[in-house]
Amino acid sequence: MRPDAEPGFMFRLACAELSVPPRPLLWPERTQERSDWALTMYEQDMAGMAALGDDALPHLRFATGTEIFAEAFGCQVVRPTDTNPFALPLVHTAAEADALKVPELSASPLAKLFDLGDELRRRAGPDALMSLVDIQSPMDIAALIWEKASFYVAMVDTPEAVRQLAHKVSTLLMAFLDEFFRRYGTEYIAHYPAIFMPGGITLSEDEVGIVTADMFAEFFRHELVELSGRYGGIGMHCCADARHQWPHFRSIPNLRYLNLCKPPTRSADYVRDAYGFFDERVVQVHYGWTPDGPPETWPSAAEFRNRRVVWDIGVKTVAEGQALCDRLNAQR
Repeated sequence: MRPDAEPGFMFRLACAELSVPPRPLLWPERTQERSDWALTMYEQDMAGMAALGDDALPHLRFATGTEIFAEAFGCQVVRPTDTNPFALPLVHTAAEADALKVPELSASPLAKLFDLGDELRRRAGPDALMSLVDIQSPMDIAALIWEKASFYVAMVDTPEAVRQLAHKVSTLLMAFLDEFFRRYGTEYIAHYPAIFMPGGITLSEDEVGIVTADMFAEFFRHELVELSGRYGGIGMHCCADARHQWPHFRSIPNLRYLNLCKPPTRSADYVRDAYGFFDERVVQVHYGWTPDGPPETWPSAAEFRNRRVVWDIGVKTVAEGQALCDRLNAQR
């Protein structure tokens, strides 16, 4: 994950034989259940690491939904029993956006997340790796706070109000991240995909799929560059149809990794082409395409040559996983 690392590959196995307990509901009142589940998963990670030999690292899953920063600004949150919580929009006009104040971190619902994080660290020990919470870009969070249809209209009609809201979100986001890294250290596991980060910040950037490249430059790029500069690098997930934004992605200073998922409207060529577009400076962790043939043949595939890549591979049994690990590790 270092910017100066040589081309190569890592891989993580999902083994069906190693059972995974169902995740509890991500509700504030379920803190004890969430803590117990995270510790169980951590113990499962330790067992998997000992049994397999892949590159997955045990970590404490600091699981949240996408609602946490929007909720801090006052958005109502819906908490279904069959999926993650989500925020309802609070803002519909530029005037309402201008009136929003940046909440004080210690007085917001975000502060309660640190109680969970502290409990996880107390139970697992100070050296346990923590995962980062689910974070979107400042503009993506702004699009949760501001009702989306009028939000996109405002990007044309009242762009300064949009930029100011994104700046307010960024201010709160940085306050949270500063405190997170102060408490738990700057080495952590990204929320998604779950890969090790030796410093830097990771987030999801999905709203860029529906805006033009010029609008990316006007509204999105500055905040990403600022976050990368403040924290020493950035990793991004994007599941939008955003091929037209790839040049902007590639231009972000110290882009550590990129995770692209094949959008429903695109073929596997979308992901395959990404491996050729982004150079060896960026670790690529894409989903939606792998070469033909068994995984042990992938290191020699042309698309991965002179690249840094991470693969997630499913296996049925521990024995199958061990054998695959041996075949892949022999090609390091």
